[in-house]
Amino acid sequence: MLKIYKSLESGPLKELNLKTLEKGAWINIVSPTPYELKVVSNLTEVEPDFLRSALDDEERSHIDVEDNSIMVLTNLPITRAPEAYDTLPLAIILTSEYIITVCLEDTHVISEFNQHTSSTFRTFKKTRFLLQILYKSATYYLRYLRQIDKLSDEIEIKLRESLQNREILRLLELQKGLTYFNASLRSNAAVLDKLMRIRLNHSVQGIIKVYEEDEDLLEDVIIENKQAREMGDMYSTILSRMADTFSSIMSNNLNLVMRFLTAVTIILAIPTAISGFFGMNVAIPFADNPLGFLYVSILAIFLAGCCAIFLWRRNMF
Repeated sequence: MLKIYKSLESGPLKELNLKTLEKGAWINIVSPTPYELKVVSNLTEVEPDFLRSALDDEERSHIDVEDNSIMVLTNLPITRAPEAYDTLPLAIILTSEYIITVCLEDTHVISEFNQHTSSTFRTFKKTRFLLQILYKSATYYLRYLRQIDKLSDEIEIKLRESLQNREILRLLELQKGLTYFNASLRSNAAVLDKLMRIRLNHSVQGIIKVYEEDEDLLEDVIIENKQAREMGDMYSTILSRMADTFSSIMSNNLNLVMRFLTAVTIILAIPTAISGFFGMNVAIPFADNPLGFLYVSILAIFLAGCCAIFLWRRNMF
């Protein structure tokens, strides 16, 4: 899917196409076809590798600079399911005339920039638009991290009541999402650091023009990303320790059950042994006594009771 927009001076977005492409337009490409990539590359004179870089879902965040364009590849937070979190690469390419975004899927971050929010951004202010996308990505990281924190609290309460495999698997799913987030936030931080440096490079000032307002926005992006990293590290540590704690609890519960079953087995072994002894086809005590069965039963119960009391005092129950 390929959409082209340009902000009007009055605020609303003007939708364009490849034939009416204008300077200052935003070219948004989602899950592109090879034909779309080729056409956009020819029209904008952008390296085809720049356009294809976001099509590898394992690609890490980085910045590439060419003579006439800069490619900022960042990782966005996404949700695969209500409790399944992941990241997805987004390539933001700046040229002297256009800003291009390429992604494998339509994400919440890019969807935030639409006709309803068109008054908050301008496509022809490319550097500021780039920073606004990065800022929106950082805010979504924070939003999803808070969701993970709430879900982990809910899982902890349920695990305190009953240790079930379903809750343990939910916990592992959140841990996996946090691992993706932490890795992406670290690489995004490296991108922001490099962006801080190259903004002063004279060779790219024709593409990236940083004004005072943009400097403030860049600082806000760095602060938000740093906060998200700290939250991610903290929640990851909490979930890891929670998983270890409940694993220990499950092992301890299993040991208690095994100890109880062992004690019951020992107690039941006593009447079994006595009944086996008196059931032998040889001369035995009480063989001719009409109350012999009662005596044997009382003896078995008495010895089993003594064994049970002994084990109870040894905390086997």
